[in-house]
Amino acid sequence: MIVAVNRIFVKPEFQKEFEEKFKGRKRMVENQPGFVKIEILKPKGGEDYLVMTYWKSKEAFEAWVNSDDFKKAHSDPIPGDWFLKKNEFSMYEVLE
Repeated sequence: MIVAVNRIFVKPEFQKEFEEKFKGRKRMVENQPGFVKIEILKPKGGEDYLVMTYWKSKEAFEAWVNSDDFKKAHSDPIPGDWFLKKNEFSMYEVLE
């Protein structure tokens, strides 16, 4: 299993709007083959949110990223001025 992590740096004045935007997301990822779960972690005293998606394999994640559903899910992007800097992506393998 792998975990894809997006670290998103949100300006403090836009955190509430950012959270509302995520609550209203299209939820297309949940129906993808190989998808396990999603966790969205809110910072305690900081500005970096973690969006963690768990996948059965790297190939399943890559199929999602290259899918039409991914494009649809990201068709209404968050305004760029909400961010302190560009998000950071990393991928991990779960060692059970």
